[in-house]
Amino acid sequence: MALSENEKALYKQWCEFAVDDADLKAELTAIAGDEAAINDRFYRDLEFGTGGLRGVIGAGTYRLNVYTIRRATQGLADYVKGSFENGSVAIAYDSRIKSDVFAKEAASVLAANGIKAYIYPELMPTPMLSWAVRYLNCNAGIVVTASHNPAKYNGYKVYGEDGCQITLDVANAVTEKIGAVEMFGGAKVMSFDDGIKSGMIELIGQNVIDAYLEEVSKQGVHTELVAESGLKVVYTPLNGSGNKPVRAILKKIGISEVTVVPEQENPDGNFPTCPFPNPEIKEALAKGLELCKTVRPDLLLATDPDCDRVGIAVPAPDGSYVLFTGNEVGAMLLQYICEERTKNGTMPKNPVAVKTIVTTDIVRKICEEYGVEMREVLTGFKFIGEQIGFLEDKGEENRYIFGFEESYGYLAGSYVRDKDAVVGSMLICEMAAFYRTKGISLLEARENMYKKYGNYVHTQQSFTCEGETGMERMKEIMSGLRTNAPKEIAGLKVLEVADYIASEKTDTQTGEKTALTLPKSDVLSFTLEQGASVVIRPSGTEPKIKAYYTTIAPERAGAVEMEAKLASDFKAILGF
Repeated sequence: MALSENEKALYKQWCEFAVDDADLKAELTAIAGDEAAINDRFYRDLEFGTGGLRGVIGAGTYRLNVYTIRRATQGLADYVKGSFENGSVAIAYDSRIKSDVFAKEAASVLAANGIKAYIYPELMPTPMLSWAVRYLNCNAGIVVTASHNPAKYNGYKVYGEDGCQITLDVANAVTEKIGAVEMFGGAKVMSFDDGIKSGMIELIGQNVIDAYLEEVSKQGVHTELVAESGLKVVYTPLNGSGNKPVRAILKKIGISEVTVVPEQENPDGNFPTCPFPNPEIKEALAKGLELCKTVRPDLLLATDPDCDRVGIAVPAPDGSYVLFTGNEVGAMLLQYICEERTKNGTMPKNPVAVKTIVTTDIVRKICEEYGVEMREVLTGFKFIGEQIGFLEDKGEENRYIFGFEESYGYLAGSYVRDKDAVVGSMLICEMAAFYRTKGISLLEARENMYKKYGNYVHTQQSFTCEGETGMERMKEIMSGLRTNAPKEIAGLKVLEVADYIASEKTDTQTGEKTALTLPKSDVLSFTLEQGASVVIRPSGTEPKIKAYYTTIAPERAGAVEMEAKLASDFKAILGF
């Protein structure tokens, strides 16, 4: 691959000026003469979107490093200074490689720009960043994390003063500011120690953490039953930030028998026992499932590295452990909250629950039964947080009872505006403890839910599209589906096509078009016969295109069989 003159110039510039990080210098030296490696690092800049930055750690404009962090933070600082007086920003970070380094670099840039930076003294979950922004009345927030991506990735997510991830408008404004910052020398920087001494950088105190845990505990419905339930838990933080806060909240509600997976207890950004630290993936839970064979807990909990997602496994009659999906756990939590809050008289007037467009529709039936308004939003928890904000603007945030997305993210309560695996872990354990006192296992509770509301099967397929050609392939796939939509998938007719870029839904039988009211987004949804559906979208944070399948049938086996056919046929349609 021949390098462009621009790539050659950038590589030379980095070799000359990237002197603040020995790892970067070594990497730049190692790739000398390797045109493919140089191209991959310099063919583009990391894109700052509504999710901030996310990329492979390393040298270059298309990598995450101290220079791309400084540049992004200078852009954010310029935005904050132009929008607020006496601005302040909260910062958190997880266990990933260089997360602490990048967080301190961000604080140092903010301090040098006269913006007060509040930073946690150790790694903390992403939801605790959302909490700190609101609790400390900050104008913005930064969390350094790549969530559940492999170890080579890290990220830089920006939050607004409402505790939600920033909106597209704010992201565009920050992007414009970043574009005006030179990579080397364009960012103002002071040392972290000098920032502490000057008071422009302040460590977030234990009082903020304690206040957060108190708010989490308030979301319980039957916490009084937990201590006497005898619930036994195996927990893995997957070498991430959940270890201390999750164990603290479980202890707070009375769960004393918690065994932590030893190989995954301490922070380690290399994730040596789970290359993909994602609780959605069975392999990530392998060590936990292995420990379950000896401990025999009632529940296995696993939180991802930045502790905003939680997955579970529960014992089956044959002695094995069964993994639940995010759709199943979310639906069960909503049913539990609705049923028990209605019984104990704590359900608010005109309650509201929120889900994303790719999340299970079984919750519609649950909401109908309990008189809950169901709001549907685009994929991304910031849109759920936005709905809480709309309620708050009217002084009605107490109407919000629960929100979740299929990718294992849950939130009860309005104290933060992002998915929270700390409250998710607490409520899952409480629900399990409550059912245990009734002689019902979580497996039985799930079966009861399906018997009552129907057998819904939901799965997701991800198709990886790495590198420059991968980005083009994702664009071609979405464009091809828009111009030549399938008429049937797995033998089921396509009844409707919803295009969230065009903001319209088309009835394929009549040609009638209906306007969609959600914001524009690169998402296509195909409604099929028999209640089935396929939704496809490019990931906003990973080089992947994601397909979501739904099937419904009177018997679970039939729904599972049809889902397999859907996945196989749609994969072929996409050309994978």
